[in-house]
Amino acid sequence: MVDGDGTASGAEVTEELVTRYLDLTAQARAKATPLTEDGSDDAAKLADMLRMVDDYSSDARHFMESGDMVRAFGAINYAHAWLDAAVRIGFLDGHGDDELFTLPP
Repeated sequence: MVDGDGTASGAEVTEELVTRYLDLTAQARAKATPLTEDGSDDAAKLADMLRMVDDYSSDARHFMESGDMVRAFGAINYAHAWLDAAVRIGFLDGHGDDELFTLPP
């Protein structure tokens, strides 16, 4: 869909959009650092959350490569949500970056 000024309204999920979100999530994954103590229950929970980030990111790339941009976009948003959740509950340090993360109050 195109707005009156000739720009896309965001109604279409494109490969460029998915790629932008894949890159954003990769940046966030690289920036966030663990706040959990090695060997603790929280560290095990964080490891599981980060596995979900990686699995959903991989799924997003797979869907994008197969041409299914809607599922790719959904998957990468799930991946980023896992990162946001880990930052929000204090398992990861988002280093004050409120562009990449939903920071705790």
